[in-house]
Amino acid sequence: MSSTGSRWSGQPAPRVLPIFLQKPGRTKEEYADRIERLFALVGSPDFERDPAELRALAELSWERGIDPAGFARQLGAILASGHRAEDLSRIDAPTLVIHGKADKLVRPSGGRATARAIPNARLELIDGMGHDLPRGVWPRILAGIDETAARAAVPVS
Repeated sequence: MSSTGSRWSGQPAPRVLPIFLQKPGRTKEEYADRIERLFALVGSPDFERDPAELRALAELSWERGIDPAGFARQLGAILASGHRAEDLSRIDAPTLVIHGKADKLVRPSGGRATARAIPNARLELIDGMGHDLPRGVWPRILAGIDETAARAAVPVS
């Protein structure tokens, strides 16, 4: 769910940008409402989502401590990090890049660019997955992680 930082790949769909320009919620209720709206836009359209579970996670996050400027700081950090393809090209570990084909926040071109930047990376594009990790894809993701870890395994002598 990331990209190389290039201006030419992984850019968000214009319709998701307004939610990031809204003022953050001032109460737990407002914060949870915003998270629900956010994931209605960027979440996985082809997988079941439990709205009560999402709301409970949002409320737990609020209770742990939310900084209203957090979204803006994260966006600022992403913008300040610049293009990372050169850094990614130095990765020499077996790598699996997982990206949803329905991701509207970091479009799939970001995942493809990331996989191209990392030598010998394997790209796993998942139909119907957005910018979240729905339970319906967990078995596929875990199998990919297991296979990638096995490529890194060094026999003990």
